[in-house]
Amino acid sequence: MTAASFAASLPERGAVAYLVLGLFSLCLFLPGISALPPVDRDEARFAQASRQMVESGDYVNIRFQDKARHKKPAGVYWLQAASVQVFGTIGSNQIWPYRVPSVLGALGAVLFLFAFARGPYGRRVAFFAALMLAGSVVLTVEAHLGKADAVLLAAVVVAQGALCRVYLRGTAGEPVALATAIVFWAAQGAAILIKGPIGPLISALTVIALIIAERRAAWLKGLRPLPGLVIAAAIAAPWFIAVSLETGGAFLADALGKDLLPKLISVQEGHGAPPGAYSLAMFVSFWPGSLLAFPALVWAWRHRADKRVRYCLAWLGPAWLLFELIPTKLPHYVLPLYPALALICAHAAISGADELARLSRTVVGRGLMALWGAAGLAIGIGIGGVSWWLEGRVTVAGLVPAAGAIVAVALGLWFAFRDRLVHAVTAATLGAAIVYASALGIVLPAAENLWLSRTAALAVARHGNGAAAAGAPVAVAGYGEPSIVFLLGTATRLVSPDEAAKLLAETPGALALIAKSHEARFLEVSGNLGRRPDLLQTLSGLNYSRGRPVTLVLYGGGGREPMGVR
Repeated sequence: MTAASFAASLPERGAVAYLVLGLFSLCLFLPGISALPPVDRDEARFAQASRQMVESGDYVNIRFQDKARHKKPAGVYWLQAASVQVFGTIGSNQIWPYRVPSVLGALGAVLFLFAFARGPYGRRVAFFAALMLAGSVVLTVEAHLGKADAVLLAAVVVAQGALCRVYLRGTAGEPVALATAIVFWAAQGAAILIKGPIGPLISALTVIALIIAERRAAWLKGLRPLPGLVIAAAIAAPWFIAVSLETGGAFLADALGKDLLPKLISVQEGHGAPPGAYSLAMFVSFWPGSLLAFPALVWAWRHRADKRVRYCLAWLGPAWLLFELIPTKLPHYVLPLYPALALICAHAAISGADELARLSRTVVGRGLMALWGAAGLAIGIGIGGVSWWLEGRVTVAGLVPAAGAIVAVALGLWFAFRDRLVHAVTAATLGAAIVYASALGIVLPAAENLWLSRTAALAVARHGNGAAAAGAPVAVAGYGEPSIVFLLGTATRLVSPDEAAKLLAETPGALALIAKSHEARFLEVSGNLGRRPDLLQTLSGLNYSRGRPVTLVLYGGGGREPMGVR
């Protein structure tokens, strides 16, 4: 039974569909949620800043240690702070409570997509679209990371679902319920609190595209713009006013002038790619639904007179083009557009099955299928080979995602070459669940060399004899990854080797974690201070944020240098 045929058998209220989608999503989003260590860089920064909110009781200012973090609004930090107080322990270095909002955001996005699409698009299309969104690589990854993007996606789906209802009813001359407009504006307010202007920007581009396509804007009255703006402002403005007063306007100046605008005009933090990169990366990030993407887009353009198709194109097209033109690129930037792509793929596969099959049988279509298969194999075999790549050994656990990808690709192509495209994506999505669960739950957490901060934190706990936990600081020089701060605690000192040597000499119970490249200077300064630190352990691993191997050395206080030794 395919996703579409299953959806056709659902009761009218679709309660079973919500249950199936919810359980399947959790099977994708939960494995590894506690086993994966904190991931650099954004996740560790989000989690540490949220922890400091709880520790300090200051829920207005966002700080990473003693530095202001003027990048994203407070919405997700608040959710993480609430989650850790409900599920975790304040001060604990367990990362999973900080990931709960992302899991719930990803789950909400899947269920909200089905909820709004089942009316205008039908239960079969809505269910298949939600299944593809849930099974996509990028959403599964974002559900495992404690940051803003999965939560933003939920807000965007709610807002765009309400906008879709306003558009379809308004252009048909039917009344729009006040509740629909309230939902739209409330979701905009929430999106602003989560990630600033991204949510409203997507809705605005959708509206502009629809006005151009329709050559009229009267349908917008259903949004009740004036009272709606008041609702959105009532949700988002209080915190922005409070943080502006607290920081003297520095938050908005830095968030816009130092974070958002530079990304729009130049490559930031090395995350650059040429236009077209998202379209190519989509084969991986939207896999396995990417099997249908390009033929479905051709189908959608041919059927753009259908207002349901037109709406999805308006949601997807302008924003996608904008993101392609922006120099700074990361795979999750286009995540808010994937629900529209999923709807297009599902609509084409179910309502235009014969035409989509003909498009897929062309030379270009077969070539895209081959590229899709290569992407799936690269995901599974690449993750399965992490242990071999990092440690030179093959593990039994690593064979599972590789085998899952081979099965998923083989079944997908077998069905696709027989023009059974819904079966193809459904089978591949079920196979992808095996890949994700084994990769995120077993293979990646067990890759010791990949998690240098975790190894270092365990070494500190082993050699600290409780001193570090009791408040003695750990000085870290030459390795400033946010995850080490989260794992060792807010009191961790990111310092120069000179400052590390001084701290170790002056503070009983202190430890120093020094990058090998800084060790000579650290020992020189320690000698000048009349100290001879004890070498406790040498640690090696990959700093994946920088793509290079790193060796750390852990030192204890030691004793004084013998007389005459310098």
